[in-house]
Amino acid sequence: MRQTVTISLPKDIRKTLDEIARQEGVSRSDLIRESLRDFLFIRNFRRLRARLMAKAQAQGIYTDRDVFDRVS
Repeated sequence: MRQTVTISLPKDIRKTLDEIARQEGVSRSDLIRESLRDFLFIRNFRRLRARLMAKAQAQGIYTDRDVFDRVS
């Protein structure tokens, strides 16, 4: 189920948003939805990566070479 969320944007951001939406042939809402999905994915990835990096470092794994040596 969709819900409407109202946000306010500075004029320069809205202008850039409108330009990109026009260039890509999508609506402002579609562009914001896609951007928010990308942001949430990247944010989740970074959190997961940080947790896994801490676990790896606790086991002495710091580099790609360390990973390769463990799996080879």
